[in-house]
Amino acid sequence: MARKVKNSRKSLLQTGNRSIITHRSPKSSVSEQYRTLRTNIEFAAVDESLRTFMVTSANPSEGKSTTVANLAVVFAQQDKKVLLVDADMRRPTVHYTFRTDNIKGLTNYLTKQATLEEVVCETEVNNLQIISCGPIPPNPAELLSSKAMDLFIEEALQMFDIVIFDTPPVLAVTDAQVLANKVQGVVLVVNSGRTETESALKTKDLLTNAKAKLLGVVLNEKKQKQGEYYYYYGRR
Repeated sequence: MARKVKNSRKSLLQTGNRSIITHRSPKSSVSEQYRTLRTNIEFAAVDESLRTFMVTSANPSEGKSTTVANLAVVFAQQDKKVLLVDADMRRPTVHYTFRTDNIKGLTNYLTKQATLEEVVCETEVNNLQIISCGPIPPNPAELLSSKAMDLFIEEALQMFDIVIFDTPPVLAVTDAQVLANKVQGVVLVVNSGRTETESALKTKDLLTNAKAKLLGVVLNEKKQKQGEYYYYYGRR
């Protein structure tokens, strides 16, 4: 049975450091941009029904975890059953974003210490459930490339309409490249003024070499000018 978020905890969705604006303020212009991003992702996979994709970045602190959390919310707002999985086994943050614990999660499932139902956790967002990372393992890349990971995705798709993964930065470790080969698409987050062009291009090359399908790129923290939006989504 899915674990519940304790009602007594003050929701980070409303007051925390990582704001889930699509839940807190769904009518804002930024939330509208996340919905546009959702639509563009769906159009990018026009030849197939998109049910699994991951969000990553070139380097740490470029906004991928905030982006993936808000994307999970806007997909759930379509009345789809959405599962957000923290596959960043180096620096997990999904449990922090949704203010739950990280005692049991993906690593427990992959090491056969728990079932899928036992690691799924409810959130305050209708139709959205999460799986935190679980205990930090010594071998993340091996776990992500295992047959247990294939089984996890297969089982998750029997319970949910769409499964979204938060992964480590591509240039830091190989984990994202490993998982990119198992999902239907990849969304790359780059940070305006922080992500260097060379890093972004190298990241694209690494994902391409891993046979990933790059759905598009999110330009994060772009300084807003009059008549423009914070977020821009462009095809590769």
